[in-house]
Amino acid sequence: MSQSVDRAISIITLCAESPRGLRELADELDVHRSTVLRLLQTMEKRGFMRRDRDGTWALGLRLTGVAVSALEAIDTRTVAHPWLLRLARELGHTLHLAELQGSDVVYVDKVEGRGAMRMHSRIGLPVVIHTAAVAKALLAYLDPPGRNRIIAKATFQRFTGKTITSPTAYVKELEAARERHWAKDDGEYEEYINCVAVPIFDYTGAPRAAMSITALKAIEPMERLQLHIPLLQEAAADISLQMGSSRDRSEQDRKTP
Repeated sequence: MSQSVDRAISIITLCAESPRGLRELADELDVHRSTVLRLLQTMEKRGFMRRDRDGTWALGLRLTGVAVSALEAIDTRTVAHPWLLRLARELGHTLHLAELQGSDVVYVDKVEGRGAMRMHSRIGLPVVIHTAAVAKALLAYLDPPGRNRIIAKATFQRFTGKTITSPTAYVKELEAARERHWAKDDGEYEEYINCVAVPIFDYTGAPRAAMSITALKAIEPMERLQLHIPLLQEAAADISLQMGSSRDRSEQDRKTP
């Protein structure tokens, strides 16, 4: 790497922690102040650095804009897919990743488990809002107007004896999911299948996606499926971090079974 580029990156990294004076930066980089000043002035012209009234240097607004653009360009599926593969291999169950797209929650990735039976879910298709655990995990953290707009689209059709069939009951289930930091589908769409899901957050702190473990009840009843939630939360916390989220991991995993 070019020495000048390396020093410029070091300056940006240091000033991202807190504004620094010229002498402090020179001491940190172990170079003459004139060298640091030239780099600072060059980056200042491009809007990557700014000099405050007290003489210290801080990140410029142009750099902030570049950072936001980079975060917005991150593809959730690319970041999450290695985790889906790892958990599917480790647990033997099917892993799903779903994203909020407009007023729909859509499956964007899926890794089948080791079992011979294949799930009916398909990448690119919306989930059934009032039954899917991934939808509940997302909606539990949405602001009320956004949440209500999506709930208004739900049919609340009964599929099994455990299907939630009213908006009031559904909102209560979302509140419970947010309280415990994970959501479930306990045979609500298909009696013989259950699922647990956790949210994934982006750099704004908003729910960006959700990932879930889905299993046949005969193999993994809900009581045992819940034991895998800490692994799911570990994955979601790591993905959220890579998406730029600053949420404390404890917000996602402090209430595990």
